[in-house]
Amino acid sequence: MPRGAFTLIELLVVIAIIAILIGILLPALGAARQTSKSLLCLSNLRQLSLGWAMYADENREVMVPGRAPNLPGGESNPDNWYEVGNGMKFRPTWLARIGGYVGIYAFAEPSTSDGRQDYTSNVYVCPSVPEWTDERNGAYGYNYQFLGNSRVTADKYHNFPVQRSIIRDFSQTVMAADCMGTAAAYPHSDRLAYDNNGREERAYGNEGFNLDPPRLTNASDKCSSHRSAVDPRHIRMVNAVYLDSHASTISPTDLGYATRGDGTALEQAEGDLVPNNRLFSGQVLDRDPPDLPGS
Repeated sequence: MPRGAFTLIELLVVIAIIAILIGILLPALGAARQTSKSLLCLSNLRQLSLGWAMYADENREVMVPGRAPNLPGGESNPDNWYEVGNGMKFRPTWLARIGGYVGIYAFAEPSTSDGRQDYTSNVYVCPSVPEWTDERNGAYGYNYQFLGNSRVTADKYHNFPVQRSIIRDFSQTVMAADCMGTAAAYPHSDRLAYDNNGREERAYGNEGFNLDPPRLTNASDKCSSHRSAVDPRHIRMVNAVYLDSHASTISPTDLGYATRGDGTALEQAEGDLVPNNRLFSGQVLDRDPPDLPGS
């Protein structure tokens, strides 16, 4: 054997050591990538949240609603068009409206005839779910029931306009968070993959721009026929931003949500599982969400 050459045993040992190191490093690298995505998501939420206060400043202390109602005439009615910073948009969600105040435009060319545009700015898209680009089926949901619900029933707004002055503690009131949409109302086994232009309630992200608070009542609104809830997409944790623009990574339980073992987000207490609206009500109290008109 030439001097300095490896024996077969030595070569196998080296290969085994390399394999062990790769096995150790890969999970760490994966976790680092997930952490990086979570930090970028937090940055997105912080940037966009700055526009929330600016919107209220310009609108006589009224907080931005989740989405404006569809007035008679639909796309042809200019009263359904709203400024989003770089043009007029047909019934934009809360997110596009506040983003325009900080110069982060949701769409390269906002449309006055399309209510299902895809976001063109990456700031509106959570990096852990980069395919969730539809403004309706988006990644970030708004605390609309307490902060501004401009849906209409019997010619009455559900909860709009809402003055910013009602907020008791901005630092303990969730503005928005990672949202799963209506898939949260179903067990893990019944959920479907994200559909960018879909309306299937079992699909991840469906109506993701609306975030229902942890606890609902029989008289309150909900995202659609099923509730929405937060999405623990960051290593089983959720990113949330508060009205004072600070953001944190927190568990669904610490946000007040109660979830069965199969993943279903509860609307009301069930045994020892008790949802709580303390961080959503604006009063740092477990208050009921507003009743629907006529309830």
